[in-house]
Amino acid sequence: MMTNLKQFQKPLLFLMVLLVFSCKSSEEYDVLILNGTVYDGKGGEPIQTDIAVKDSMIVAIGDLKGEKALKIIDATGLAVSPGFIDMHTHIEPIMELNDCKSHVTQGVTTALGGPDGSSPYPLKPYMDSLMQKGIGMNVGYLVGHNTVRRNIMGLENRAPTEEELKAMEAEIDSAMKDGAFGISTGLKYLPGAFSKVDEVIALSKVASSYGGIYTSHLREEGLGLFDAVAEAIQISEDASIPVVLTHHKAIGKPMWGKSSRTLAMVDSARAKGLNIKMDQYPYAASYTSISVLIPSWARAGGQDEFVERINNPILRDSIKNGIVFNILNDRGGSDLDRVQFGKVEWEPELEGKTLKYWCEENGLEPSVENGADMVIQAQLNGGAGCVFHAMAEEDVENIMQHPFTMIGSDGRLTQPGIGHPHPRGYGTFPRVLGHFVREKKILTLPEAIRKMTSMPAESLELTDRGLIQEGMRADITIFNPETVIDKATFEKPHQYSVGIEYVLVNGGLAVDNGEFKDIKSGIVIKKK
Repeated sequence: MMTNLKQFQKPLLFLMVLLVFSCKSSEEYDVLILNGTVYDGKGGEPIQTDIAVKDSMIVAIGDLKGEKALKIIDATGLAVSPGFIDMHTHIEPIMELNDCKSHVTQGVTTALGGPDGSSPYPLKPYMDSLMQKGIGMNVGYLVGHNTVRRNIMGLENRAPTEEELKAMEAEIDSAMKDGAFGISTGLKYLPGAFSKVDEVIALSKVASSYGGIYTSHLREEGLGLFDAVAEAIQISEDASIPVVLTHHKAIGKPMWGKSSRTLAMVDSARAKGLNIKMDQYPYAASYTSISVLIPSWARAGGQDEFVERINNPILRDSIKNGIVFNILNDRGGSDLDRVQFGKVEWEPELEGKTLKYWCEENGLEPSVENGADMVIQAQLNGGAGCVFHAMAEEDVENIMQHPFTMIGSDGRLTQPGIGHPHPRGYGTFPRVLGHFVREKKILTLPEAIRKMTSMPAESLELTDRGLIQEGMRADITIFNPETVIDKATFEKPHQYSVGIEYVLVNGGLAVDNGEFKDIKSGIVIKKK
């Protein structure tokens, strides 16, 4: 009898081992992505392979057919990419719009907030509240120079005292300790416009000491563009800090075609060993406050002092002349029809209409002078957000092709029914993939994906995102390269893009077969 039992022991043991491995395999993966054309994010040619996701990580890449998972995605005919990283995002409404749908449906899995010199402060309690609330994508923050300067100096048009500069340095230091990725400036906006370069360098040195970056809405993007780029390069050199020329562009008719010179300046600085990059949105129009047309000095001290100056006939004439100059040479694009109202709280009926329309509606000839008067009136009413159609497509394409340009939407989190936003808030990344890659062939698909994934991840020193590799976080975007495109337009901006079929945020399926899922699997990312 014992002899008979021994005859069965080895086969039984073998069957038990098979059963254990079989059970393990059936539970092994959360998500399997099969048959996809996989772009790793480095810019090379894709490969046909499969990807397995478990516990928010990419755990296997290769032939995984026959394996089991809770969710299996057949990616035949689809491009599989690292999740897109938006280097410049206005996520200010994230406490209300915490599903982040307008960005996630573009394939964005990580966004950098706090751009153009403005950020939450202090950072730590804000980020803690965000994590408790839950968010649809990963977010990180820069600390804003304008925010810090306003905290210490208000809107004063002067240099800081030694004590004020130390107080600003302390706030930058605190934000960096809280996990900020660096410092942002908005030197075109108040109060940053009142700062001198030595102040900016001193504050940037604090961010640099923590390994942070410097991103800048340059002091000028029109006639003063070259000097502004030179200033950013000087800051990089003197503060020993990587610099991103954010939403890089050439504004105003006199500057159309001049991006070749700014790109040459970037190349020259990089040849000297400076780490200078750019980000860009793929549109020939910008969006900001109508106050950008008003000389900075006229708004020093805030709205009350602006009203006082307007009530002084001599100062009003000077202010109006400055606005006329900016309409002709800067954001106005030399045409009142190029200034389009976006967010107008005091007269929502104007949203989507132009400055020319508003003049005519008020019985005025649409001259530049009358347009300037209406800009003053808009500011007296409380201001307005505007789309400025003042860029050349040639410069957009030229900047996009530079090897060190990343993609950044400059888009604001939004949802249908909120104002008349710039279409970049819904369409930036699909527009690059559909319009500029597939239709115009300005970029190859591997290069476009690199600009959206590994390059921004490297710039932010995100070592666990931005690539399709085993051991990386499962931030993955799967799209149809034949159909992906933006739908949002300047006339009808509230339209989601198409062709983004699946989006995984930390392994959670936020877009499933083209359908958005409000799972809020994002996290707040802090600089290590």
